[in-house]
Amino acid sequence: MNFDSLEQNVEQLEGTAISAVHPDIIQTHILTRLDGPTLASARCVSSQLHSLSSDDCLWQRICHRTWPSIADPRLQRLISDFPSGHRSFYSDAFPALQPTPPPHHSRQPPSAAVVSAVDIRYHNKLILSKIHDTETESAWFLCSPFRVDLLDPKETVPSPVKFQSSDDTCLSDLEDNLTLSWIVIDPTRNRAANFSSLRPVSVTHHWLTGDVQVLYAKVLPGERRGELVVSAAMITFGRREGGELQLKEVSLHVEDMEGKNLNGRESFVILQDAMENGERRIEKIGEGRERYVEYLNMKRETRERKQRRERRLDMVCIATAVTIFLVSLLVLFKRYS
Repeated sequence: MNFDSLEQNVEQLEGTAISAVHPDIIQTHILTRLDGPTLASARCVSSQLHSLSSDDCLWQRICHRTWPSIADPRLQRLISDFPSGHRSFYSDAFPALQPTPPPHHSRQPPSAAVVSAVDIRYHNKLILSKIHDTETESAWFLCSPFRVDLLDPKETVPSPVKFQSSDDTCLSDLEDNLTLSWIVIDPTRNRAANFSSLRPVSVTHHWLTGDVQVLYAKVLPGERRGELVVSAAMITFGRREGGELQLKEVSLHVEDMEGKNLNGRESFVILQDAMENGERRIEKIGEGRERYVEYLNMKRETRERKQRRERRLDMVCIATAVTIFLVSLLVLFKRYS
């Protein structure tokens, strides 16, 4: 509900300014009806609303409504350590990360572990809510390709999604109505960020296996200046008899512009930088896909430039080899002539 309309209603009912309304009424009957962005705006209206809107219980209610996964008691303890509790967590996790290069890459020692809080909704109905711990110190994590798998290999989750007779109908439905939130929380630095796009950037149907793959992507600055990478969250649906789809894989990885999966050390440096230094703002529907398409275009152009350089290098190598061969023949000819 919009705060301005609520304020107008109160003024009409009371015939006076909202500042004259009892604080308990404002906090209980007005502020509890606001969403996060509107509650954040209400804090800027007056000193009274700033104080009332800073109540952690209000932000806790909004956070739980937005991300049911964080209701886990362990996550509640982690969030309570954030500078302003749930309000700090919301300001970190709700706005979308922007692919703005940070001033520098953090060289602080990595945290021992991070926590993923994942929520998947279909037509605004929750179908999966789960948290996952990832340790970040072992040699295996640092050197192996980074990948977080939310489900066990043989674990599946039922869903209300039906595979229609027309592929396009089902894929369009998922594109419009399946949402994913993948928040990574750093408990050491008390920071968090959502590494999923608001909507899918692609939905594909594998003709052989029958699987449906839904990709969410967030374009991020890489370790080197001017380099871009993408954090890719993939939901894979398996098809059951009767056309019902069930979740069989939910994963997150980071890849560079050559399509190579980055290892744990490289990925964590990028994710940590995004959490600490990344610019955040509200993302419009479709904006994530536009950035991803731009990223794919840059990726294609980079690949084509690389191929042209390789072809030129091949030509130089061939020309050099032919020259050496001809010179050798000439030397032999003069020696034996």
